[in-house]
Amino acid sequence: MNKSATKTIAENRKVRHEYFILESFEAGIELVGTEVKSIRNGGVNLKDSWCSVEGGELLVRGMHISPYEHGNIFNRDPLRVRRLLMRKKQIMQLMGRVKQDGLTLIPISIYFKNSLVKIQVGLCKGKKTHDKRDDMAIRAAKRDIERALKERNR
Repeated sequence: MNKSATKTIAENRKVRHEYFILESFEAGIELVGTEVKSIRNGGVNLKDSWCSVEGGELLVRGMHISPYEHGNIFNRDPLRVRRLLMRKKQIMQLMGRVKQDGLTLIPISIYFKNSLVKIQVGLCKGKKTHDKRDDMAIRAAKRDIERALKERNR
């Protein structure tokens, strides 16, 4: 078996459209048992989530983990603030870059690494409207080229 088997659970596809991802980091996430079960069922949404550093801790906000169907009183608030687990030195470096350069921390994806839930956090810079248009034009051009090559190879 593969030593570090990873299985992606959810991705935030909007991030690649809205931001330039300068760097990405892996962090653990502090969860409760019913949240892990819900994540295993695919009940997580990263669409409007973001990260912040407060009191030396890295927190993820706006991440929606659906309540577990078979959980009762143990279910937590789906939108509660969850703590991310990284080394203190890394958190301080991220905090410095966010404050100094005006960057944003955004969760990119959530996945299982072996049996642990991990989250990929990106250090991002917002795109302007013309940047988004350029990306869409490049993507359309690539699609047209691939389509033409496929037609020619028939």
